[in-house]
Amino acid sequence: MYTLKPININSAKSDLSEELTAAEMGKLWATYMGNSMSKCILKYFLQHVEDPDIKTLLENALKLSTEFLRTTKGIFEKDKFPIPKGFSEEEDLNAGAPRLFQDEYYVHYLKYAAKAGMSIYNVAVPLVYRKDVEEFFINCMESTMALMKQIKDILMGKGLIIKPPIIPVPDKVEFVHKDFLNGFLGDVRPLHALEITHLYDNIENNTTSKALIMAFSQVVKSEKIRDLFIQGKNFTHKHIEIYMGKLHESDLPAPSLHDHLVTKSTFSPFSDKLMLFHKMDMFAMKIRAFGNSEAVNGRHDLALMYSKSLMNISRFVEDAAKLMVENGWMEQLPYAVERNKLSNDV
Repeated sequence: MYTLKPININSAKSDLSEELTAAEMGKLWATYMGNSMSKCILKYFLQHVEDPDIKTLLENALKLSTEFLRTTKGIFEKDKFPIPKGFSEEEDLNAGAPRLFQDEYYVHYLKYAAKAGMSIYNVAVPLVYRKDVEEFFINCMESTMALMKQIKDILMGKGLIIKPPIIPVPDKVEFVHKDFLNGFLGDVRPLHALEITHLYDNIENNTTSKALIMAFSQVVKSEKIRDLFIQGKNFTHKHIEIYMGKLHESDLPAPSLHDHLVTKSTFSPFSDKLMLFHKMDMFAMKIRAFGNSEAVNGRHDLALMYSKSLMNISRFVEDAAKLMVENGWMEQLPYAVERNKLSNDV
């Protein structure tokens, strides 16, 4: 790690006496909700794991979720912030349910979950200023990165994944030509390195997401939620095929599906509330991933492809949110003062 020259700023003000900002409240709230859910899921996974290395990986992930929850709760209590209800083993977990996934799936799932956690912590670190909150999110980021390294070591060591495609090293520095943006007409250039990166990442995310929503659709009790899950599974599969097709057009390999890692069990290990929240959250993460993909993309056909995917995903997230509200499951995030209402009440 590179060492920076220290900067010493003397301040008589105690950072710990500062009130939480909106950014600090929001990111702590999201961290608490996500890790209370993860704790239930990881405890279930640990009931049905045989591979000793994967078991250790799950134990490490559970330890992190437990520690993140404990620290977040401590900050909330200190600031007299109401502890979110989140998810609990008593209400949202049936640990005795039969196996729903094979061991290999746990590793792919953990990679997806670690990406989601890092996206929260990565955005939080530049926006939080109170020392205890800043140190917490830096620790979350560093701990999750260490877990990600273990995840990748197992994926590669056990031959469970192929790395992103290899392309030739350029012979020289070049500048783009006027056909750089072409995707439908004229000469269409090959995919560049960042386009390949994000196609690979989106396929990886979607193969993990598809297997999970397929499993949830087998065990969920509500017919409305099941119908939504089936819709999500179907368009996720279409997205995977389209993204894979773009890589195959350039004669590049793509990650494989994980559908075979879901068992035939129809007994739910989780509450409908947890499964619906989880899929709403996972699909929301895809929206962030599409934003990153669009930012580095140069071809018109890829831009249209991501735009269509975004419409499907956004519709799913909205429908899931409506079902959460309909069932009284959607917890309210902290929000700003409604000044107009205060004025009218005077």
